[in-house]
Amino acid sequence: MGKETSSLTRQRGFTLIELLIVIAILGLLFSIVIPTAQTSVNRARIKSTMKNISIISEAITNYSTDNGYTPTQNGTYDSSSAFYTGLVPFYIKVLPTKDKWENDFRVWCGINAEGNYGISGAIKDDFLIASFGKDNTKEEEFSFNSYSPEDGFFVLSKKVDFNKDLIMLNATWIRRPRNIRN
Repeated sequence: MGKETSSLTRQRGFTLIELLIVIAILGLLFSIVIPTAQTSVNRARIKSTMKNISIISEAITNYSTDNGYTPTQNGTYDSSSAFYTGLVPFYIKVLPTKDKWENDFRVWCGINAEGNYGISGAIKDDFLIASFGKDNTKEEEFSFNSYSPEDGFFVLSKKVDFNKDLIMLNATWIRRPRNIRN
């Protein structure tokens, strides 16, 4: 007589140890990939926000060239504000109101720029445009130094650097990352 085969044949599958090893490897990979992806997304948001600030700056500059002064503005604005309707559609087709983190842009025109970020001696054709960054909190410690304007430039090297403000004064960057250009 030959060997009897058992009616209970062993089913081949993953053991608990094998499953735990796969889960650990996936967890390790995700812990590496996700922060890198988030950094890339935030770098793209900074670049797009900088582009929007430049677009707003160009519209204000064109308005100022035609009128001899900037439109009146002191802080945030929306599509119903006099600032917005004064620029749209003649100076710009669509005026961005929010940065890429969905926070409101801040614009100070004329003498309203006085005192913001250390600006002094503001006159009727001066303007300041700012995004408060990812955390939407104004950088109170930053003060513009007209003798050394590049002091406001920073290197994006840490996660907290995405919270730094992006600021343009009279179509010139006074606060932006060194390693990103628009």
